[in-house]
Amino acid sequence: MYGRKFSKGLNKITAIAMAAFHIGAIAAFFFIDRGAIITAIVLYFVSGMLGIGMSYHRLLTHRGYKTPKWMEYFLTWCGTLALEGGPIFWVATHRIHHQKSDKEGDPHSPREGKWWAHMGWILTGQGLHHDASVLRRYAPDLSKDKVHVWLSEYHWTSNVIVGLLLLAFGGIPYVLWGIFFRVVVTLHATWLVNSATHVWGYRRFQTRDDSTNLWWVALISFGEGWHNNHHAHPTSARHGLAWYEFDINWIGISVLRMLGLAWDIKVAKIKQPVPLDENDTLGIPVDEAVA
Repeated sequence: MYGRKFSKGLNKITAIAMAAFHIGAIAAFFFIDRGAIITAIVLYFVSGMLGIGMSYHRLLTHRGYKTPKWMEYFLTWCGTLALEGGPIFWVATHRIHHQKSDKEGDPHSPREGKWWAHMGWILTGQGLHHDASVLRRYAPDLSKDKVHVWLSEYHWTSNVIVGLLLLAFGGIPYVLWGIFFRVVVTLHATWLVNSATHVWGYRRFQTRDDSTNLWWVALISFGEGWHNNHHAHPTSARHGLAWYEFDINWIGISVLRMLGLAWDIKVAKIKQPVPLDENDTLGIPVDEAVA
């Protein structure tokens, strides 16, 4: 159902939006402003670390830890700032990726091309067009939550709100750096996890896919680049399993634990995992209909 051979022409709206954001990111360099750059860095941590890494991925997709609902919703809102779709879409897509990783049906496997895995699947693939039945099957937990449904439907509003606030506070430079440049960097950091960490790097575990650990992707994605570790132990809230595998998202989760805002935290025990079956649900709350 998903993969390069199922692509059917350009997703025009997505392509126009991506082109506009990349043009805006380049335009930011014509408006160098220290305050705007610092704002972009702060929002990069908010959207990429709190939002994508700690919320969309480790909390919502794999349920690697638990947190109060108000914190879950706040972290999810932070994730919408990354402009990678709403939580239900993101979670469903990632669960499909894990179940079909580098096999038929993986939405973004480098086995079908590095460019395809990085960005092509967004521009021409079917991955952005899940119907309601697919979303319900792969994200039944979120589909039953009214707040997550709302955040998914109106995920784009967070950048509009923040963009207007930045415009009022610092003008065009703040918008270009804090929205356009920051979103583009966050997108590519996430896409590199899809592409680069299935091609280059080292493998600590023999998994049924091509996942690798790549330090520089881990650095820009707050620890998501320890991808082979993650595919070997998908429900682990900690991805950097060695002392030299710096995992900022894990530090963030640890801070929540110290504050009493995170519990039932799953952490991998270092051992060689048993090869997974094609239909293994990897411990994530996927509907029985999937298998």
